[in-house]
Amino acid sequence: MKLNVIIPCHNEEGNIKILHQKLTETLNDIDYVLIFINDGSKDKTYDKLKEIYEEDKNHVKVINFSRNFGKDAAMYAGLSYAKAKYTAIIDGDCQQNPKYLLEMMKYLEENDDVDQVAMVNKTRNKEKFINKILKGCFYSFINLISDTKFVKGASDFRMFKEHVTKAIVSLNENNRFSKGIFSWVGFNTHYLEYKVENRNSGKSNFNVTNQFKYAFNGIINFSVKPLRIATYIGLISSIGSFIYLIITLIQTLIMGIDVPGYPSLICAILFLGGMQLIAIGILGEYVSKTYLETKKRPVYITKNKLGFNDDDIL
Repeated sequence: MKLNVIIPCHNEEGNIKILHQKLTETLNDIDYVLIFINDGSKDKTYDKLKEIYEEDKNHVKVINFSRNFGKDAAMYAGLSYAKAKYTAIIDGDCQQNPKYLLEMMKYLEENDDVDQVAMVNKTRNKEKFINKILKGCFYSFINLISDTKFVKGASDFRMFKEHVTKAIVSLNENNRFSKGIFSWVGFNTHYLEYKVENRNSGKSNFNVTNQFKYAFNGIINFSVKPLRIATYIGLISSIGSFIYLIITLIQTLIMGIDVPGYPSLICAILFLGGMQLIAIGILGEYVSKTYLETKKRPVYITKNKLGFNDDDIL
């Protein structure tokens, strides 16, 4: 088989049939299989997926999660079952045009030294200003503190050669931040620009709050420098407090100046207390991640599957 296309779906009942039609038209001359993952949708997404499967059993497989495990888990599930020479990921909201799949495949076929192609969104002018600012700050900050480099605007819309897919699947960690994993595994990556299209139906659940949570998880998963920053802040605070103590002693004992104690004491207590709470909070985030990993829970749980044979079960 030449191509597997992984399609995570969460509440996309109004989009997936249109996406399936576009994929069918685009990939008509290619040996391909589409792997849809229903990530705990609350609408009729799974019913639509069953209809698509019944209409196109030769090209469609479906994995139905027991609940919502998140897009990263859905991508991991699809990649785990991918067996083609090339594997691509595309969103189920119709905002990523399937025509770019042919561009990515062509580039991989013409360049033996390139292992994956990632699409970069640099033309989305309708994005909210606050979102652009937050994303810019995230990429600047995470590239500053992480050894894994992140390309601004690089999306999950990408295509891998088979050995890259196997490398990604081998990382079965529970706390997944796929953008980081795609970069961490290495290999030569080429970036192509693409234009994000409007959603045909529904509304994205990836609001500012979810973006912040996702970015925070990425920072915790791919850098230990926040722990070091907390240590440096504590060290600087201690040095500053010691210097202030010396100054106070000089003013009181030598120069005979009365130093008001109450305001300065309260400020010092609040400042140091705040720094300690921040440090404890950062440490707690890392401990919680470790705690969840030691439980060895699965990345996802499958309720049922359509189109898979017994030898496909992992």
